[in-house]
Amino acid sequence: MLIGLDPVLGPELLAALRAMGHGDEIAIVDGNYPAAAHAQRLIRADGLPVPRVLAAVLSVLPLDGDVSHPASRSCDPTRPDCPDPVHRAMDDILQTALRHPAQIAVTHGAAFYDRVKHCYAVVATSEPALFANVILRKGVVEPQSSHETTPR
Repeated sequence: MLIGLDPVLGPELLAALRAMGHGDEIAIVDGNYPAAAHAQRLIRADGLPVPRVLAAVLSVLPLDGDVSHPASRSCDPTRPDCPDPVHRAMDDILQTALRHPAQIAVTHGAAFYDRVKHCYAVVATSEPALFANVILRKGVVEPQSSHETTPR
């Protein structure tokens, strides 16, 4: 355990988040998603739901302010304009890290799958809800002062 870090952020996940560079993407996927088949780097988050992992990741990951949609989530393709409770929960969590709701893209099917295959890492959860998947694009952490970049 570490002070100030959500315990959901295990060593593998923390290492991946730290290793990601500006513009790299990470996917957090539900229990039905073919994560092992699509992941370049697979991180297990067994027993955890997507919203819980999403909140933990966003507690340390800055989202990219240089793009119009730094977050993208999947949806039920038969009802793309009618989010399920898990999608509303994900959107609520994302709003704390975004400037406005329009920054969340909603995609599904092959387009979403293709994007996940290019993600730096995929976090596989045990989320039971269908289409409960999200992709986050990493931004930058601005230095607070020039003294912080000088080694001691």
